[in-house]
Amino acid sequence: MENSNKVTRRRIYSREEVCVGCRLCEIYCIAAHSEYKNDLIKTFKKISKRRPLPGIIVEERKPISFGLQCRHCEEPECVKACITGAMQKNPETGVVTNDAARCIGCWTCILACPYGVIRRDYRERKIASKCDFCMENGGEPVCVKNCPNEALYIGNVVEESNMVEESNRGFREMEGRA
Repeated sequence: MENSNKVTRRRIYSREEVCVGCRLCEIYCIAAHSEYKNDLIKTFKKISKRRPLPGIIVEERKPISFGLQCRHCEEPECVKACITGAMQKNPETGVVTNDAARCIGCWTCILACPYGVIRRDYRERKIASKCDFCMENGGEPVCVKNCPNEALYIGNVVEESNMVEESNRGFREMEGRA
């Protein structure tokens, strides 16, 4: 019997077999989170020191590459580890975000994340930086929208154990152990 109250989480998946490592996902993510949201040229010409970090990281070991970003885990370790409550999970969408105003840059979330997708952002003040699923854009991630090969796509999360297995498969392939 299916639980009708269960929140269906969505996450971004990568198809490493079609990813060419162009890093357009990173570029569009930076622009979308900058003060020039729709202008790539201004984002990269005018704000070099204040430029945000991308919420997605392209891992690459030729010939395999893929986008790596927050899994928005069902029970996020980063949220449990956050000492200020800055890292939060939205109960309706399941998206995990970091409240920059509350983040003190203690990095416990970075240590707790099993996927290594939270990074240090040293711009104006050091805070944690991660994928926010582009919730400001209505939950339509720009990395998915602008991937030329459709190597990134949004899917519903089936089971947590499948996510871990998928992630581990990607790393094994990068290391040539698949």
